[in-house]
Amino acid sequence: MRITLFDYGAGNLHSLAKALRGDGRDVRAETDARAALVTDLLVLPGVGAFEPAARALDGGREAMRDAIQSGLPCLGICLGMQLLFDSSDEGEGAGLGVFSGRVTKLRTKRTPQIGWNSIDDTTDPLFAGAHLETAYYANSFACRAADESAVTAWSSHEGDRFPAAVRSGNTLGVQFHPEKSSAPGVAFIRDYLNIISNS
Repeated sequence: MRITLFDYGAGNLHSLAKALRGDGRDVRAETDARAALVTDLLVLPGVGAFEPAARALDGGREAMRDAIQSGLPCLGICLGMQLLFDSSDEGEGAGLGVFSGRVTKLRTKRTPQIGWNSIDDTTDPLFAGAHLETAYYANSFACRAADESAVTAWSSHEGDRFPAAVRSGNTLGVQFHPEKSSAPGVAFIRDYLNIISNS
């Protein structure tokens, strides 16, 4: 299984790559949006700001959106989940528009949210299978889905309730960092990878 991290130059991908590696899994990073699509699983990592990451999509945005909507499995983490939406208040540029909605700043007194938070109202069996009830967050922004039927889990921070996860087929976006969420977070990733490899 070939796993490609789309590297928009916004941080260390080491911990995420480590969580994704395993028997029969080849993990690599790719800075070209079109070249990143030659893969079995596209991963949009979770470190950085929306505007430079959206800029990295220029020249390959439509191809990436079309590939995901045509069935290419995609995992978006934190910023990566936000890139799956239309746009963001964090900066200029367009996201992929796989999910309809905009990314806005958390409606809280304190940002960023850094640390552990609970996950509730889960509808995706991935959460139950991995026993993932709390996860590690590092975010100042959150996705506001136009169609909440795509939301498969929720979290709240200082009274602001926001999607913890969205899913459509084999496209999964999570606002938290599963690779930093201890054993249940790693199990969550592994269960998702097993679904992809068996589909």
